[in-house]
Amino acid sequence: MTKALLLENVHPCADEVFAAAGIEVERVSSSLAEQDLIAALPGVDLLGIRSNTHLTERVLDSAPQLAAVGAFCIGTNQIDKAAAARRGIAAFNAPYSNTRSVVELVIGEIIALARRLVEKTDRMHAGVWDKSAKGSHEIRGRVLGIVGYGNIGSQLSVVAEAVGLRVIFYDVNERLAHGNAERVRSLEELLERSDVVTLHVDGRPGNAGIFGPEQFDRMKPRSIFINASRGMVVDDEALRERLLTGHISGAAIDVFPIEPKAQGEPFESPLRGLDNVILTPHVGGSTQEAQEEIGRFVSGKLVSFLHAGNTALSVDLPEVQTPPLAAGALRIAHLHVNVPGVLAEINRVLSEENLNVVAQNLATLGEQGYVVTDVVGPVAPTAVEKLQAMSQTIWLRTHTA
Repeated sequence: MTKALLLENVHPCADEVFAAAGIEVERVSSSLAEQDLIAALPGVDLLGIRSNTHLTERVLDSAPQLAAVGAFCIGTNQIDKAAAARRGIAAFNAPYSNTRSVVELVIGEIIALARRLVEKTDRMHAGVWDKSAKGSHEIRGRVLGIVGYGNIGSQLSVVAEAVGLRVIFYDVNERLAHGNAERVRSLEELLERSDVVTLHVDGRPGNAGIFGPEQFDRMKPRSIFINASRGMVVDDEALRERLLTGHISGAAIDVFPIEPKAQGEPFESPLRGLDNVILTPHVGGSTQEAQEEIGRFVSGKLVSFLHAGNTALSVDLPEVQTPPLAAGALRIAHLHVNVPGVLAEINRVLSEENLNVVAQNLATLGEQGYVVTDVVGPVAPTAVEKLQAMSQTIWLRTHTA
């Protein structure tokens, strides 16, 4: 029986999707260290993780049966995607499902920091009645600078304008501005003009440490800083220094360079203990709505890949959106080394075997090519054997309706 291993408290709706597809599910509530993960993977066809489990080449070497991995989150930097691709292991994530949740958290943090609500509530709990407007501001008319204008940054732009913020953004890629947002041509310009700076960049290695003393010093005095992207992007020690001097009036941080692996473990950060800082445990996308949507989306992608050869939205293999398979047809999914002549060789074999091709889709990505061919007619075992025996073949799977 096909088996899925789900780690890190993936939403239980994923179990329903797998059960409906006849897939057995095993769960582990926490992330697993490399050696523990290696020990857990024998017999596993599908693996579900979140951000704390790292899929290294050593782990992948120990899992010859593994067909696909689902990251039940946005980021995929915890997966060695090149190593997975070389082994023909498909990787999927949820690039859109928790976008709204992150946006709402950031908007809430902007308001909370502008109104100094963290400081106010702490004093009230301490029995101090501090009814003062000092340092408390409306966000209407303030300039929000968004660094990274992808799925989250662009949706934040729309919501921010709706509550009265003026939006500027910077992205290394060409991005279409939403609403009245203004694109700026340099990070330096954004920092110098913004009352609030919020980071929404991805976890590629080149982004490590991009926000440090120089960037904080360019920010406007008494501005606000928010990081809900990746912990390794920001120098938290440098941020602490600017918060203590008052150059940065407040900050909200949801991600950290080193994060605890499991619920209840100790958390350390130089930002602890500051009354103008909101610290949250990497929960930007962790609403019930978002986690359920992610659970259904990613598990659905894994099932569609396993049962129909569909690689649409894969982050490591060539993307082929497979059509519905006609009754009586056979689907031949062929992942191969991307060299000239493979498609011609596949079609030569199919012709020799007198198979009628009713649909065929090819995509390539880097070193891999992927052909999905639907055929009708009596399929002799020799047809599949010949395709499997091609020197360029990484794997071949067949599917029926």
